[in-house]
Amino acid sequence: MVLIGLGALLVLGGILYMARATIWRGSLSRPTGDTLEPTRRGVGFLGVGANWPGILMAIGAILLMLGAGL
Repeated sequence: MVLIGLGALLVLGGILYMARATIWRGSLSRPTGDTLEPTRRGVGFLGVGANWPGILMAIGAILLMLGAGL
C-alpha cells in the first residue's frame, strides 16, 4: 500500500508541477518579434534539469505498477 501511495503522490506532484510551470511561464514570443521560433536551437531540453518532473512521474508509475503486482 505504501508503494501505491508514494507512486500516486509522485505522479500527481509531477503533473501539478508541470501545470504550474506552464501557467506561470509567461509569453512565448517577444513583443517586437513576429514569430514564435526561437533565435537558436539548443539541446537543453534533453537534460535532467528540464525533465525531472517527467522522471518523477515515471518513477511514480513504476511504483504504482509494483504496488499493484504485489
